[in-house]
Amino acid sequence: MSDSFAKRLKEGSPAERGAVYDGKGVNFAVFSANAEAVDVCLFDQNGERETDRIRLPEYTDQVFHGWIPDLRPGQLYGLRVHGPYEPDEGHRFNPNKLLLDPYAREHFGEIEWNPALFGYQLGHADKDLSFDERDSARYIPKCVITDPAAQHLRPLGTRWSDTVVYETHVRGYTLNHPRVPRRLRGTYAGLANRHVIEHLKSVGVTAIELLPIQSFVADEYLVDKGLTNYWGYNTIGFFAPDTRYAADQDDAISEVRRMIAAYHEAGIEVIMDVVYNHTAEGNELGPTLSFKGLDNASYYRLMPDNKRFYINDTGTGNTFNLTKLAPIQFVVDSLRYWANEIGVDGFRFDLGTILARELDGFDSESGFLRICRQDPTLTHLKMIAEPWDVGPGGYQVGHFPPGWAEWNDKFRDTVRDFWRGEAKADVLAPRLLGSPDMFNHSGRQAWASVNFITAHDGFTLLDCVSYNEKHNEANGEDGKDGTSDNRSYNYGAEGPTEDAEINAIRWRQCRNMLATLIFSQGTPMILAGDEFGRTQGGNNNAYCQNNDISWVNWSISEEGARLSKFTSRLLELRRRFPILRRSRFLTEAYNPDLDVKELTWVSASGSEMHQDEWSLAQCFGLMLDGRAQMSGIMRRGGDATLLIILNSWHDVVEFALPKAEGEDWKLLLDTNRPDDGAALEDEHFAQEQIYTVTGRSVLLFELITKPEGG
Repeated sequence: MSDSFAKRLKEGSPAERGAVYDGKGVNFAVFSANAEAVDVCLFDQNGERETDRIRLPEYTDQVFHGWIPDLRPGQLYGLRVHGPYEPDEGHRFNPNKLLLDPYAREHFGEIEWNPALFGYQLGHADKDLSFDERDSARYIPKCVITDPAAQHLRPLGTRWSDTVVYETHVRGYTLNHPRVPRRLRGTYAGLANRHVIEHLKSVGVTAIELLPIQSFVADEYLVDKGLTNYWGYNTIGFFAPDTRYAADQDDAISEVRRMIAAYHEAGIEVIMDVVYNHTAEGNELGPTLSFKGLDNASYYRLMPDNKRFYINDTGTGNTFNLTKLAPIQFVVDSLRYWANEIGVDGFRFDLGTILARELDGFDSESGFLRICRQDPTLTHLKMIAEPWDVGPGGYQVGHFPPGWAEWNDKFRDTVRDFWRGEAKADVLAPRLLGSPDMFNHSGRQAWASVNFITAHDGFTLLDCVSYNEKHNEANGEDGKDGTSDNRSYNYGAEGPTEDAEINAIRWRQCRNMLATLIFSQGTPMILAGDEFGRTQGGNNNAYCQNNDISWVNWSISEEGARLSKFTSRLLELRRRFPILRRSRFLTEAYNPDLDVKELTWVSASGSEMHQDEWSLAQCFGLMLDGRAQMSGIMRRGGDATLLIILNSWHDVVEFALPKAEGEDWKLLLDTNRPDDGAALEDEHFAQEQIYTVTGRSVLLFELITKPEGG
């Protein structure tokens, strides 16, 4: 330590973790329950030369801390942590390895894969029981001291019932966009371009959900194959935005803030996909980059009978240990930071079951979930779980606590099956109603079911109707990666075809699935580009494809443009008719107090469906009575009454429009006539009149009622 620091070094405070600038210097606070000492290493502006090393002088409540004078924002630093190297006891301290501060707000540089990054000697007969003395500093990013935020930001606060989520990737969404300046394509600034936002507004999106933007690592095995971790599910810096997506890499934080502000100005929320279930350090044979060298035994779940090895409920090598207070505090601090200081509106939690794993398995009252529910910041955000992991009892759809929404893969699978003719009305019906069989408990509402047909992981919508098999050869794994359970159908040709009849069916099936998604109760999520028929060429696991396979192609075909216009119309209808987006679960039980039957399932005969029809029907209707009770107040609603008809049968069906308390049925939408738009609304049909429903189509009717006093 230089004399200038030694003479003025102070004890500092353990209260706020990380490196906190106060105008005169920086307070450092680093948690470790098992370390013996922590050094702060300062680097020159290029991150190449260590200029000073200061040992934090105090240790309070398992936190090493100290205040260092004269440091300013922009200073590069890293940590070295001293302690026992005893893998069998769960300890992997190695001061030869420069570590990233978990609370660092910004990183400088990228990882350069080298054997020095590993705490043990690669190739040694004892593997990770050996000890490596090489210095890793030149191969690892440096942490950057930043200015604290000037103010706390507030979420936009769009009601769940009005929310339409659009899942996209910062880089891939704009890299081919012709109206985004070249220097901004693939960046946060490019995503904030007005032409991009105008498109999303025109579609009807209310929230974008971004694949991981927290600083992540490109796996060594992918780099060696000339590939990369394109999706970003390999986080190492949970407070730091990834600078690879920044047009101005020296100020990525401000660029992210400006991006979010642009979306808020347009009335669109920003939701972050976050990965708190594991880190980029892998298992016992992985590198030592941060947590492993800070306090391996505290941050990771280890095998109780042999702490050398990791519990791998994530399938990625390690599992973050949210059974302990310090890791929970770390995650909650990170979430609050992104909300309060960056401005995000919510989070989608990758492998969310991990968050609620206690020692004996999943617990909806786990410590982490309880803390989230009472936290004054997080309780006002959109919290979305991917409710599964690969551990025992990992599938937990519908079991998260009140206040959470969840990805509903049963909706995805059922809708795909219905439209390819593999499921009937009895299976689809609960999915159309917000899946009450899974979510209608504990006061949860229909919006808790995040309905989707496609997501980043799997086929795109157009690929669902163009391929029977996955085509993942570009991933370099001999086609063994990615699921084979795609529930897709190519309608007679694998991949692109010139056959006009096949193409007509494919585009209509895209319209059918989008209509089913948007007309169902719950929160719809659309995959970026599905609104205009984006394809990945049949690759259903493009996690490593940072190229045209994954990038959105903005050279939109004529049919794609028609689909985009059709999608906008679907979402306009959803906005116009609140009965399509009720928070309260609708029920088919008769309400004698209001003299209303909220919903009625209708057969092609126009009458209410009989029990023996459910397991056979491929064409049926759902009538939603607009007078249905809107809340707990015993009062009739004032919405329009709608009739949705779904026909997955390949041939026409003569459908008798049901009798209802009104006059005529007005046709609002027919997926067999996608270009008619508002002109359809001039077509009225009498009750009990026969309407010829085209094979494989969706229709929407509105009941015309007499004016009051008429």
